Amino acid sequence: MAASRIDELFASDLSVVNLGIESFAQNLRPRGVHAVQVDWKPPAGGDERLAGLLSRLEASATADVAAANAEAFARILAGKPTLVGIGRAIDDIPGMHEKLVLHAGPPIDWERMSGPMRGAVIGGLIYERLAATPQEAEELAASGEIEFSPCHHHAAVGPMAGVATASMPVWIMENAAYGNRAYCTLNEGLGKVLRYGANSAEVIDRLRWMETELAPILAAALELRGPIDMKNLIAQVLQMGDEGHNRNRAGTSLFIRELAPFLVRLDVDREKLAGVFTFMHQNDHFFLNLTMPSCKCTVDAAAGIEGSSVITTMARNGTEFGIRISGLGDQWFTGQASVVDGLYLPGYGPDDAARDIGDSVITETTGIGGFAMAAAPAIVKFVGGSPADALRFTRQMYEITVGENDTYQIPALDFRGTPTGIDLLKVVDTGILPAINTGIAHKDPGVGMVGAGLVKPPVECFTEAFEAFVARYTR
Repeated sequence: MAASRIDELFASDLSVVNLGIESFAQNLRPRGVHAVQVDWKPPAGGDERLAGLLSRLEASATADVAAANAEAFARILAGKPTLVGIGRAIDDIPGMHEKLVLHAGPPIDWERMSGPMRGAVIGGLIYERLAATPQEAEELAASGEIEFSPCHHHAAVGPMAGVATASMPVWIMENAAYGNRAYCTLNEGLGKVLRYGANSAEVIDRLRWMETELAPILAAALELRGPIDMKNLIAQVLQMGDEGHNRNRAGTSLFIRELAPFLVRLDVDREKLAGVFTFMHQNDHFFLNLTMPSCKCTVDAAAGIEGSSVITTMARNGTEFGIRISGLGDQWFTGQASVVDGLYLPGYGPDDAARDIGDSVITETTGIGGFAMAAAPAIVKFVGGSPADALRFTRQMYEITVGENDTYQIPALDFRGTPTGIDLLKVVDTGILPAINTGIAHKDPGVGMVGAGLVKPPVECFTEAFEAFVARYTR
């Protein structure tokens, strides 16, 4: 009876479902055999230790991780980032004082700082008139008199080096749903700017103009306009070809449109007003320093949820890449900052590049930026790759996130919501790392921007965080 059935099986047309090495299915198809390849990978990429920890968490978790992640995701979706004003760092950023320098990424001291961060610190100390020359600034920075602290420890974010000092004007962003605030300096533009480590007289003069003319004029116009719903603006820019991190042309244009009717009502010298309009018009990245605190105050509401494996912070300082997890509090998990794969400005190349740096990856943490590249295929002209890559990156991010955003949507994907809420457990299980696009600073202090590109974070910070999560939430 058994032999008869086997004969019948091989006498009929075969349909094969292949689970495993894809070449098995590929070898059958030329022979006329219908073969379906199951898209499957072993847990944790086949790493037995990590797979064992995943099994341990599944079998003996002391917290309802799925429910905790659902709560974190709900808080992110409910967030209402709202621009409420412009202030001064020393007056508004919690804990700010005259000899405190905030920086991007996880904690770091002067001795371990990368070139562009050192360059920005030098410029910040000269800007504050705490030093007169770069040499004096370096000596002061190394003396122990200056305190260095991550922007993220003060409800703030900063692009690239992220340096913020006491006198700098800052955007004040409030999450209207939860009441928490976030802060960010104003964007200087591209090229030789402080955030890329440049600190020449031109850079310092621009920063002082931003403090004495740009910020007061914008603050007055914003007071007339009233609070601005940033969630609405970000949703619009995703429909207009931006992704909210490295492409901000639409966002900057919309923001100018929001403020223009109120700027022209101000009793301000026409030349000064023209200078404000010209500065914003010539700086497509002006909107970046608004999306960043918008994302920061949104995702901060999801921090500190017991049992949640949602990543609430990703940041880099040019030396290390760091993450923080909702259910693990304020603890940082770090790995060496990666080298960016990118496009370079004329005269520069990979040998000139610093490692990955900046808090701007807060955008990816909240579901835009690299996670929304499908909404901005033209971004590849700036960071490299192809439009097909932009679509692929976004599609892949759905595999490591809790859900889809109900407000930020992508036209090219039939208005599917952006992948939102990075789940540490899914990153470890799939081996898929968050997609990030970014600028590139010169490795030496004082030079500035040299390019832009795509970068993968170091896997070790995710595995370290995962091990800590399992240790905390299993019996």
